[in-house]
Amino acid sequence: MNRCVWLLSRLPARPGPSPRHAGAASAVFRSLGGLRHPSRAAASSSEGNGGRAPDTSLFVPLHVQPLGRGPEWDIGAELTQPLNKSEVLKILNKFYKQKEMQRLGGENGLDARLFHQAFISFRKYIMESSFLSADVHIILNDICCGSGHVDDLFPFFLRHARQIFPMLDCMDDLRKISDLRLPPNWYPEARAIQRKIVFHAGPTNSGKTHHAIQRYLAAKSGIYCGPLKLLAHEIFQKSNDASVPCNLVTGEERVLVDPEGREATHVACTIEMCSVTTPYEVAVIDEIQMIKDPARGWAWTRALLGLSAEEVHICGEAAAIDLVTELMYSTGEEVEVRNYKRLTPITVLDYALESLDNLRPGDCIVCFNKNDIYSVSRQIEARGLECAVIYGSLPPGTKLTQAKKFNDPIDPCKILVATDAIGMGLNLSIKRIIFNSLIKPSINEKGEKEMDAITTSQALQISGRAGRFSSVFKEGEVTTMHRDDLVLLKEILNRSVPPIETAGLHPTAEQIEMFAYHLPDATLSNLMDIFVSLSQVDGLYFVCNVDDFKFLADMIQHIPLNLRVRYVFCTAPINKKQPFVCTSLLKFARQFSRNEPLTFNWICRHTNWPLVPPKNIKDLVHLEAVHDVFDLYLWLSYRFMDMFPDASLVRDIQKELDNIIQIGVRSITRLIRASEATSVSGAIAVPDDFPLQRTKVSDRMLNLEDLPAANQEQFSSTTKVPEQKRIRGSKALGYKPAAVQSNMKSHGQGSLAARLVREGLLTQEMLKQLEREWQVHHNNNGNFPTGKIDNQNGSKETGKKK
Repeated sequence: MNRCVWLLSRLPARPGPSPRHAGAASAVFRSLGGLRHPSRAAASSSEGNGGRAPDTSLFVPLHVQPLGRGPEWDIGAELTQPLNKSEVLKILNKFYKQKEMQRLGGENGLDARLFHQAFISFRKYIMESSFLSADVHIILNDICCGSGHVDDLFPFFLRHARQIFPMLDCMDDLRKISDLRLPPNWYPEARAIQRKIVFHAGPTNSGKTHHAIQRYLAAKSGIYCGPLKLLAHEIFQKSNDASVPCNLVTGEERVLVDPEGREATHVACTIEMCSVTTPYEVAVIDEIQMIKDPARGWAWTRALLGLSAEEVHICGEAAAIDLVTELMYSTGEEVEVRNYKRLTPITVLDYALESLDNLRPGDCIVCFNKNDIYSVSRQIEARGLECAVIYGSLPPGTKLTQAKKFNDPIDPCKILVATDAIGMGLNLSIKRIIFNSLIKPSINEKGEKEMDAITTSQALQISGRAGRFSSVFKEGEVTTMHRDDLVLLKEILNRSVPPIETAGLHPTAEQIEMFAYHLPDATLSNLMDIFVSLSQVDGLYFVCNVDDFKFLADMIQHIPLNLRVRYVFCTAPINKKQPFVCTSLLKFARQFSRNEPLTFNWICRHTNWPLVPPKNIKDLVHLEAVHDVFDLYLWLSYRFMDMFPDASLVRDIQKELDNIIQIGVRSITRLIRASEATSVSGAIAVPDDFPLQRTKVSDRMLNLEDLPAANQEQFSSTTKVPEQKRIRGSKALGYKPAAVQSNMKSHGQGSLAARLVREGLLTQEMLKQLEREWQVHHNNNGNFPTGKIDNQNGSKETGKKK
């Protein structure tokens, strides 16, 4: 009996029978404690998030297990009576339909979506539990007996809702953690000094970086921050050649010039690796316009606001001047702008190349995907010319070797085929830039893939590689492969570069850890989503795209890792389109979770080392992926030295692999021919992540322009054109065999057949075969034959009748 009295004293005070307004529910709010008054909750929500409601679609409900039978004492049933579940179900459904309950839910953070999800969970919990807590049981019993109202359920419903949506209890704290409105305050070391900010603004080949580097070399201490490993390595070499001791720091490499391992006075690093706590006399931030990059912009923002240097020299496009000035205004620092003009002239030609037969020494054809790289390089070498090849996924050593081959005045290689990877980090002796296309795939701030014409900034960056001051060509030229593209190129180049308006930001590991403290059951991907949803930035900033981070987070979610380790793995710089690299990261994480070091022998087994030179394009692509896996190992080795202990051995075999890849790239045409020999249905045998369009020969509308030259050759050879063994060219190269030209006359310039022939989709022999098939079609009363038509005499090969 005493126990019953004690239990009754612990129950919430219940309002009178059948209250029809929110006052009764509010009374129970206060009796339960810990619940805010609705008006205060709404006000707090509005103030804490700038009036913007969170994206509740990101709130993943937790599962609450219904109470099963056990030794527990069903106190509610003893104090009242057992519940009639059918009556309880009616009460719950009535509760859900109450508009006042939905309004109260909204005032406590439950929008329509969350209210519905919480009710479904609450109803399931009530109906499937073998017994209920005494307070819930008594409330339901009173409502069933008519001495209570359905509104009385709201406090218990809200308690359940906060159990499955724990973020509702800590929304204010989450908003404070994700408040990104004052990034300058994140760097106390930089704010403790008055920095001198110098902006070196100008186009490519204007000497702006040279002047900044001269000041860097003259300083007692300095740090250079560049976007690429090649640029960091170049400054590293230049500094040490000038007798200025300089260390190299990239994500995958640390080179200390001091034999005893002491820190040098100067550091050349990739921008993500710069220290914002070490004091320097001079800091150089290169390519500042990348502060707007949807994925990496945060690194430039961090360096600009956080470098603790007496002088910060910024190099880049003039389009970033206004943004940098505004950002420095928020730190109380002024910006000195030094403008530079291009050192050598550059001319946009009035004619397009139109055919690879018109190539000259010093030409560089710029493509925006591997497909075009392989196609163009094959067609160039088919004309007896040698060409160097540079694209983004090649190892740095291979890029440098190909650049050296192209720059060497003695080497017969005088043509370069490259992607926009040449825009930064390589010194090339280019006379003429030729855009094979002006369409480039890109990823916007929302993580969506877009196909659009290159921007003015990109066009200027690439075009500026022609006629460099340090090269043998003192004047540069720019044109396109297609005549139609030339007008668009001139239009793009004549536009003014729009000013950069925002700088990127990214959640730190510490911020995500604080989120996880409040939401311990949320996945890392979900934590990142909620962070971005709640984050507040002012007009000068944006939150960088986190899709790649979330992709890796989801991939390794099932592996038991602590949050900090998981976060580091998810920031690994890998291409998620490479299956072998992603699989390797997964295996690394699994091995790490077992506390088993990833040794040299383990990585050799995983990659099947030693490897041999590639025999076809598929092999080359795989070797590039293996090189990236070694990069990933080295990147992780500097973050978890004890678990990745054999970095030096892996670096040695990575250098060997670089040499093997160089062998493949030097004979890239042979690899394409080998791929052609093993192809099926006219498509090169390549892995799924290879960027070729897989097109069946059986498709009638087959666009030869979209295929590599190897595919063009194989497809064209099936037509047995006597005048030409294969059609190497296409519309893109301005090539029209004599047979095709005569055929165009016979069919008329305006006909569909003429257009298809003119675009390289049909040949004369194909047209003749189509005519023969069409004739047989009419002879068979409109039915196409089941057999085949012989190409020579049109005789029908009999087929089996069904």
